Amino acid sequence: MGFFSKLFKGPEIDMEKSRKNAEKMRLLFNQEVENGDTYRLIFGYTEDVSRFNYGFVHGSRTKIGNLIVGWNEDSQTIAVVPTVPDLSGCGTPVFYRRSEILKAYRNKYPTDAFIIYPDKKGYIGINAYDWLEDEKLYVYVEQAEELAAFTEFFMNRFAGKDGKK
Repeated sequence: MGFFSKLFKGPEIDMEKSRKNAEKMRLLFNQEVENGDTYRLIFGYTEDVSRFNYGFVHGSRTKIGNLIVGWNEDSQTIAVVPTVPDLSGCGTPVFYRRSEILKAYRNKYPTDAFIIYPDKKGYIGINAYDWLEDEKLYVYVEQAEELAAFTEFFMNRFAGKDGKK
């Protein structure tokens, strides 16, 4: 029974690698965001899908953008810091304050994403999962507990009780 239970269990998370990446995420976030330690963190990503049509050839290309997503319950702020899967660097943070956004909600289809419209001209879709195995595309970090906390914050305090602001 032991052999077959391991066989069908699927891949196991390397908790040491996950812990180290969580520490790197914290360091990068804190260097870019003032009072970064007051934010809780998750890894998220965004997708940019471009479609093409060349006569007989139809398709799409997807670009993945990795994000360190921090949230502060007291100030009701989400800070998004772009990064890369190996956490070797990061970009400039963007802040979304509940009082300043046009609309926020959780989209279930076609992907489960947290959508924020800061104004009428643009939006960000933050996809987040408890763990993604593909280290070439995503940051390797286990975050089931933190993702549950972010989801609760987003739905109850950021987007509103009905899931929409």
